[in-house]
Amino acid sequence: MRAARLIRMVLLLQSRPSMTAAELARELEVSERTVTRDAQALSEAGVPVYADRGRIGGYRLVGGYRTRLTGLARSEAEALFLSGVPGALREMGLEDAASAARLKVSAALLPSLRDASRTAAQRFHLDAPNWFHEPATPVLLPAVAEAVWDDRRITARYRRGEDEVERELEPYGLVLKAGAWYLCARVAGGGAFRVYRIDRFTAVEAGEGRFERAESFDLPAFWEERAEEFARSILRAEVVVRLSSEGVRRLPHVVDALSAREALARAGAADCGRWVTVTLPVESLEVAHGQLTALGAEVEVLAPAELRERFVRDAARLAEMYGA
Repeated sequence: MRAARLIRMVLLLQSRPSMTAAELARELEVSERTVTRDAQALSEAGVPVYADRGRIGGYRLVGGYRTRLTGLARSEAEALFLSGVPGALREMGLEDAASAARLKVSAALLPSLRDASRTAAQRFHLDAPNWFHEPATPVLLPAVAEAVWDDRRITARYRRGEDEVERELEPYGLVLKAGAWYLCARVAGGGAFRVYRIDRFTAVEAGEGRFERAESFDLPAFWEERAEEFARSILRAEVVVRLSSEGVRRLPHVVDALSAREALARAGAADCGRWVTVTLPVESLEVAHGQLTALGAEVEVLAPAELRERFVRDAARLAEMYGA
């Protein structure tokens, strides 16, 4: 375990001009005292780790030291070639760069590991879009991706309802979700961070100037927070249902999974027939009707009365259809 940590420490220092003991401790998930001992061990092993003292001091590699990728195990080398989604790289216009990078990594590996890209590709394939959808790559995606990569402000026009709006944006990051591309950006001049769907952009023009990225911005954390906010914001109605044990099992597959799990966790004990009564947040009664219909006889709608009556009519029509 310590050997792997020492290798990771060298790679971290190789990728940055310098790092403080606190930064290294956070990345390596150890104490600062352990960082100090590890730096000493690397120095004794011939790795030129130098410690700058003082308030803004830290650790760095001297003499242009670079390590080769000869310490990779086979599983690590194969995992390295799975670190991207090929279709996504192609859509962003980065396929050539990714291909060149893979060739360079392959050349740096030991001869016994140079088939790692082929063995990984034959065992794992990443396909991001949903089933039964033919995703169309947004025409403006490569231009947006280039601006994201270069930290360049963009002037973007996008559809908002029936209108078109123009904004100057600082594009921080791109997210591919279920086959759709989203831009996480901040309105130029210190505005709020927002999410824009790329296929709603009608024009994008990159400016000459670059913006200064906020160091505190964390793209995965920001997306997770906004995605959860969005999911909750559209659940504006509630229905009360009784579910059989099979209905309980299938509920997260027909409605929002997080809301279903939370609703089931709040539900009381099952009745004598092993049915559970659940209060479930839904987008609308119309959407709930379509979703709960998929559960068939494993669900009984108790409220609101409007939705229950709709299921009563459905049941009567089915009985008439199949009764003969």
